[in-house]
Amino acid sequence: MIDRRSLLSLGLGAGTAGALGVPALAQQMVQQQPYRILMLTFRGETDVERGFRSFFDAAGVKVEFMTRDVDRNAARVKPILAEVLPTFKPDLIYTYGTPNTLAVAGPYDAPPDAPFVRDIPVVFALVAAPVRSKIAASVAKPGRNVTGAVHVVPTDVQMRAMQTYKPFSKVGVIYSPNESNSLVVVNEMQAFCEANNLTLFRQPLAMSGNLPTGEGVEQFVRDLRQKGAEWLYLPPDTFLATVFNRIAPVAIEVGLPTFGSTEFFLREGDGLVGLVSRYYSVGQLAASKAVEILVQKRAPGDIPIETLKRFALIINMKVAKALGVYPPIVMLNYAEVLS
Repeated sequence: MIDRRSLLSLGLGAGTAGALGVPALAQQMVQQQPYRILMLTFRGETDVERGFRSFFDAAGVKVEFMTRDVDRNAARVKPILAEVLPTFKPDLIYTYGTPNTLAVAGPYDAPPDAPFVRDIPVVFALVAAPVRSKIAASVAKPGRNVTGAVHVVPTDVQMRAMQTYKPFSKVGVIYSPNESNSLVVVNEMQAFCEANNLTLFRQPLAMSGNLPTGEGVEQFVRDLRQKGAEWLYLPPDTFLATVFNRIAPVAIEVGLPTFGSTEFFLREGDGLVGLVSRYYSVGQLAASKAVEILVQKRAPGDIPIETLKRFALIINMKVAKALGVYPPIVMLNYAEVLS
């Protein structure tokens, strides 16, 4: 199990963007024309995008933003690019999540003639596993026109935090089987469970063609509880976030605590607890890399992909009361409590 000291040594905290700093070159520069950034969001503007935009203001970098939302369907990326690129001619493309990023830049081992963007820098946020999803061959040196910010706390650290809140022997997970980042995390959960003599119940979402659906998701929650799951883990899954408002009420109804891997599940839903990177700060971290590219003229392939150095443990006390599953008293000394 993981205690307070272990969590703090891993950087438990707010993860403020002030720690990122503002590049001195950006503060001193004399910029004649604004840089153009195309922002491809997945489910509308979130705190990630707000943090991304705010960093440019703080750095004194002029930017003209064009935002296009794919409305939870990365298949819309290609038509958007075909429409926007010839006229807007962005200096950089921002992408939210793994599906959007792969739709723009493709995997690093795609054939040279594959229809992906290779001549415009791409900066992503909210990608959980950039190497295993083949967005980059290495986080230290991406080696292509892509870099960005990872938002997920290491899976084993989350699992130990879950055990600290409430020990368990069986845990369930619901995920999109077409999202590579979700598959990576679920496989890491499997490895952790096998190493610690725990049982993992894997429940993929229903699919319609190549896209996940929310069909039957309420019954999935009930089935996991009936199997004996003592926790429901919510992975960094872009589609899952769109149906969480259907998952959380059923989880509370059947007495199944939920542990969220992203801030969204705690702040915009009824998740119980999560060890997360704050969305706003993730956006600022991604923006700092965009400034390096645009202002300092660094190649994105030379800019490391990073995660925040500090994490936040968030507890939704309203849900804790509804479930009757309260955190250890010591946890309240370092957690952010939502009431």
